[in-house]
Amino acid sequence: MNIKDILSEKISAAMVAAGLPEGTNPAISISNRPNFGDYQANGVMGAAKKLKTNPRELATKVVAELNLDGIASKIELAGPGFINIHLDEKWLAAQLNTVAQDAHIGVSQRGVNQGDDVQTVVVDYSAPNLAKEMHVGHLRSTIIGDAVVRALEFRGDKVIRQNHMGDWGTQFGMLIAHLSDKLASSEVAETALSDLENFYREAKVRFDNEEGFADRARADVVKLQSGDANCAKLWQQFIDISIAHSEEIYAKLNVSLQRTDIMGESAYNDDLSTVVDELMASEIAEESQGAKVVFINEMANKDGEAPVFIVQKSGGGFLYATTDLSACRYRSGKLAADRIIIFTDARQALHFKQVEIVARKAGFLPDNVGYQHCPFGMMMGDDGKPFKTRTGGTIKLAELLDEAIVRASALIKEKNPEISDADLAEISNKVGIGAVKFADLSKNRTSDYIFNWKTMLSFEGATAPYLQYAYSRIQSIFSKAESPKAENSKADSLNNTATINIIEPQEKALALKLLQLEDVIDVVISECTPNLLCNYLYELASLYMSFYEACPILKEGISEEVKASRLALCQVIANTLKQGLDILGIEVMDRM
Repeated sequence: MNIKDILSEKISAAMVAAGLPEGTNPAISISNRPNFGDYQANGVMGAAKKLKTNPRELATKVVAELNLDGIASKIELAGPGFINIHLDEKWLAAQLNTVAQDAHIGVSQRGVNQGDDVQTVVVDYSAPNLAKEMHVGHLRSTIIGDAVVRALEFRGDKVIRQNHMGDWGTQFGMLIAHLSDKLASSEVAETALSDLENFYREAKVRFDNEEGFADRARADVVKLQSGDANCAKLWQQFIDISIAHSEEIYAKLNVSLQRTDIMGESAYNDDLSTVVDELMASEIAEESQGAKVVFINEMANKDGEAPVFIVQKSGGGFLYATTDLSACRYRSGKLAADRIIIFTDARQALHFKQVEIVARKAGFLPDNVGYQHCPFGMMMGDDGKPFKTRTGGTIKLAELLDEAIVRASALIKEKNPEISDADLAEISNKVGIGAVKFADLSKNRTSDYIFNWKTMLSFEGATAPYLQYAYSRIQSIFSKAESPKAENSKADSLNNTATINIIEPQEKALALKLLQLEDVIDVVISECTPNLLCNYLYELASLYMSFYEACPILKEGISEEVKASRLALCQVIANTLKQGLDILGIEVMDRM
């Protein structure tokens, strides 16, 4: 149970004892100024307004009934009815000592407590189009989705990853026809497809300009969809090589997606006609100008005109809409999802809203299944326009990541000229990739952001290098200390059994922050906002730096008891930094 839960339970009981209705929200929040306490309970004012009574008088009654013996050192009233709570340092130290011996650093696991059931959460993220190599536009979906997945798993939920790759559709006829010609001229598929961007460009030029090629491409689409063995074989070659490109990116990004997580558009192909038949049979869909459509009256404009949601084209072809409806049914039915989360850019928000409305009307999404489309903003260049090459082309994600590693290498070599080649390669990879990921993840998910190399690779401010440096700085203390840490400096070790005592204000500030991790992760999970974890880790690292300056650890004259306590506190900080960064998919190192 975290601090908020403990205080909520105590204050709720005091509210009932003071005559307030059971279930009144105590509205516990972290105080933003130390002179107002560590936590505040603001629920009395809302309750007083409903009861039409004086809030301060009501708060006085609640405080009179409030028993926080051993938990709070001081409780005070402020303003019209705020209840300020100053937590007792000894109680905080006791909580922190429990966390120090916990493999999950104080974050409780779902399913352990009654009423805190494990959920099955299906998360749809990354979803590159296999007709092209992954580009910078795929970064946000991939890393935001992966951070949320890792947070869910850390909390104890059952997560099913779904990589909804674009591996079907009309463009594949064009690509199959072009690949067929390449193979006919004795080229090997792997060689022909070694540069997917160039291959796609060549096929598109032929489709637009070469007489008869477009007709061949369209014919190959029909053959593919009809199960033609040769077209299916060529398509599979294309898919296998394309997936291999994506897997290289995932490995470099330290993203947890595997080949077994792929559930491409093609996987739903056999179900699409059934989806349309059921929509027609239930009169949710109707025929209009030869197509089969759903008029979404729930989204009608002021003139009563309803948006048209096409589920089958007049020529018999299916659309993304049909595939997404089939995916809803598969995920809620076959995968038994309690919650479905989808990460795409903000331009698709309307589409997924329409998908949800139709899927719920059709029963593909039962009421008890959550459906959460999580849109995100775009990565922008310094000019405020979508991030592209100087010539205006799309930047390949692989090239961006390679450049990050090269830039990180130059920076580290400049700071540490004596570093070995092996260490330089390892650290540059972790710093470069971490910098790109943190710069993205630390931004509000729904906002656009400016991509800037200098800012993201800085060792100052809210950056991955700053956090990685804070972690390695703690490791350097362990290596210098005459303690078990000298033999084992890994921060996930729990061998340090020294008791943490809180004496200085910097130690109390760290204790409060460390005990707030569960609250942060819960919001990350519910709102799909990894930036809150980024902010938390930066604040924790900043508090550690202040502690390091104000509270000597290995200095001569420091008692063994204080030294052991502060080393143990450093241990919890290191564990939390490492675990938090791991949830973000960012690696740490003992030395930088």
